[in-house]
Amino acid sequence: MSESVQGAVPGAVPGLAVAEEVREALAGGVPVVALESTIIAHGLPRPRNLAVARELEELVRASGAVPATVAVLDGVPHVGLGKEGLERIATDPGLRKFGFRDLAPALATGASGATTVSGTAFLAARAGVRIFATGGLGGVHREWTTTQDESADLALLSRTRITVVCAGVKSILDVPATLERLETLGVGVLGYRTAEFPGFYLTSSGRPVDWTVREPAEVAAVMRAQDALGGLDSALIVANPVPPEQQLDPALHDRVLAEALAAAERAGITGQALTPYLLNHLVEQTQGASLEANLAAVRGNVRLAAQIAAHWAGGGAAGEPA
Repeated sequence: MSESVQGAVPGAVPGLAVAEEVREALAGGVPVVALESTIIAHGLPRPRNLAVARELEELVRASGAVPATVAVLDGVPHVGLGKEGLERIATDPGLRKFGFRDLAPALATGASGATTVSGTAFLAARAGVRIFATGGLGGVHREWTTTQDESADLALLSRTRITVVCAGVKSILDVPATLERLETLGVGVLGYRTAEFPGFYLTSSGRPVDWTVREPAEVAAVMRAQDALGGLDSALIVANPVPPEQQLDPALHDRVLAEALAAAERAGITGQALTPYLLNHLVEQTQGASLEANLAAVRGNVRLAAQIAAHWAGGGAAGEPA
C-alpha cells in the first residue's frame, strides 16, 4: 500500500482504503467531495497535471469541505490520497485507466490506475461519499446505430446513488442521444442556473433540461427527496455550464470537431481510441483553448460540488455560490 493513514469502511468494498481525513470527515458530518484521477493521469500534460490536482483539492478545502481523490494503487482502491499518492498519479507513466469493469481485475492483479467517472463514482459511493465533481460525463457516441458505442458511465450511474456535478457530456458525443439514454435509465438531470444542458467546452449544447435549480441548497433538497422516495439507487446529475466568457469559441469548436471526426474516420480510429484522439485533436487545433475551457469547467464544478456537499452535510453554505 502506498498510503499509510488508511482505514476500512464497514460494509464497503473489501480492502477499500479511505484516507484518515476523509474517514473522520464522513464520521463527523463534515462535507466531502470525490474527485476523479483520470484527468490528472491522462488528461493533462506534465508537470501541470500535478499543479492542477493540488489546485482542485485546495478549491474543495477553501469551501470548507474535504477532497477525496480516487485511484487504484498496487491493487488497492483509494478514496482520498495523501501527498505521495497524488504525486504518483501525476507522475507515473505506467498508470492505466480504470472504469468500473476494470476494478476487479485491477484489485486481483495488484495493478495501478486512475479512475474514470464510472470507477470513481462506484468507489466513492461505497465509501459513503455522496458528492462527486468532474469535468464531463461519457455518453452515447456518434454513429451509435452502427457502432453500439456507449460509455459505461451511464449504466453505472443508473445504479449508483451519487450526485455528479459536471459540465454536461463531452461535446464529441451525441448529446441528444445521451440525454434520451439518461432519461431511459432513470438518471435525474438538473440544470444549475441554466435551462439548457451544458456542452462541456461550451456553455450550452442547445438542448433543454427539464429541471433548473439556482442554489446549492436546492440540489441538497432534491437529494433528500431522492432518498425519501426510495426505489432505484440512481445518480443525480447537476449540469453546471462553463461561464460564457470562459467557453471555447463555438464557431471554432464546431469547425475543429468536424475536422477531427473526419480525420478519425479516414484513419479508421474507433472504439476506446476514438475519444482520446478527438480530444487531443481539439487541444492541438485550438492551440490549447479547449483545454483551458475544460479546466475552467472543472474548477467551477469543484466549487459548486463543495457548496452542495456543505448543505447535504447540514453544515450550511460553504462559501458563496459560484
